[in-house]
Amino acid sequence: MKKSIILILAAAITILTSAQEDKSKTGWKFGGALPAVSFDSNLGFQYGALVEFFNYGNPGIYPEWYDHIYAEVSRFTKGSGIYRFMFESNHIIPGIEWVADLSYLPDLANHFYGFNGYESIYNADWMDSEAQDYKSEMFYRHERNQFRFKNDFLGKISGEKLKWSAGFAFQKFDVSSVNIDKLNKGKDEDLLPSLSQEPGLFELYRDSLGLISANEADGGWVNTLKAGLVWDTRDNRPNPMKGIWTELGVELAPEFLGNDWGFSKFYITHRQYFTLVEDNLSLVYRLGYQTTLSGNTPFFYQSQMITSRLTGAFNEGLGGFSTLRGVLKNRVVGDGFALGNVELRWKPLKFTLFNKESYLGLNFFYDLGMVTQKIDLPPALQTTFLNTMTNYAYSDFFNPGSEKMHHCAGISIMPVWGENFVIALDIGKSFNEQDGNIAFGIGLNYLF
Repeated sequence: MKKSIILILAAAITILTSAQEDKSKTGWKFGGALPAVSFDSNLGFQYGALVEFFNYGNPGIYPEWYDHIYAEVSRFTKGSGIYRFMFESNHIIPGIEWVADLSYLPDLANHFYGFNGYESIYNADWMDSEAQDYKSEMFYRHERNQFRFKNDFLGKISGEKLKWSAGFAFQKFDVSSVNIDKLNKGKDEDLLPSLSQEPGLFELYRDSLGLISANEADGGWVNTLKAGLVWDTRDNRPNPMKGIWTELGVELAPEFLGNDWGFSKFYITHRQYFTLVEDNLSLVYRLGYQTTLSGNTPFFYQSQMITSRLTGAFNEGLGGFSTLRGVLKNRVVGDGFALGNVELRWKPLKFTLFNKESYLGLNFFYDLGMVTQKIDLPPALQTTFLNTMTNYAYSDFFNPGSEKMHHCAGISIMPVWGENFVIALDIGKSFNEQDGNIAFGIGLNYLF
């Protein structure tokens, strides 16, 4: 058996008083809640919940809304977790949509697989305690704690479709090695080896190969400004049946904002929605491209995806349930990338729950992506490797020129309560063992 066992108990719940909800749907209403309980032998027990509230105004504008509050507290007993408060409003600033996000995201075991996708080798046996080549379940992990205060704004340029977007964010990343002693605390057996016995990929990149420089190895502030354009013809936000949503822009991290690094990135994302059966079946897709225009981006920020607004606690990849839903989280990291998602969205079951029109959705998805702009590696890397990594072969870690498209497919089960409270249960399968195998995820909202 694997030493890491994860049990997820998750279901939509409602507060009993909401059953008496006014059918007129005016003012502030409870949107829904989702509890999370799980266990991981390394991270401990997870407990917590998330909750949403919507202000539909008076007179009501349901299913549209004026204000939306989302709060989440989810914590593992050994320290990892999500502490997030998000507020968005369509009316407080006249004519402008405003989204504010305040989050603290401690992660004792953040995923790290190297740079440039398939050009960095992933060896699953090194994390499998039952494999002959086992090294540590934390070999491809490091600690990363993120503080984020992010504000996004959207306003009209012409009519209802063409809009401008802008934003600013203050983010602090604290990066370090996995705290093995903390993860081993309370264990009688199956102890993780110490880093002195078995350093992980992060330590080897930092200490032996110099691929993570001293000024980024501990993290730091990344404060950004963003500006762009948006074209939006969607017929509704939670699950559009038709329309286009395209955005492009530039994100800047200038040194005068207190950054230890200065860089700029360009992004463009195009999403389109086609109705196949009215209000029941749709075909949708998303195409994305992001690239570095100037400067040097710290390694811990390379996985962040730029968008006009956050749709979840995390917006990073490629790999994971924001991007490639069957590929290991942050498996595909580079200075630039291309991304594609295709979904067939079906609503096979519709019903009324606590006076709200609801449905069960099924999505069949296919995701793909790859690095298009590589992170430059030192020309003498192989020589450095031979001098410092005597216990390994160069081919254990690097396969130059091998990056190509990463593929995965799967299904999402989408219980939706009251149109706006959308739960996503994702099951994805990668097509290449270098990207992992089968992945499970749970969260809120359609991917796009």
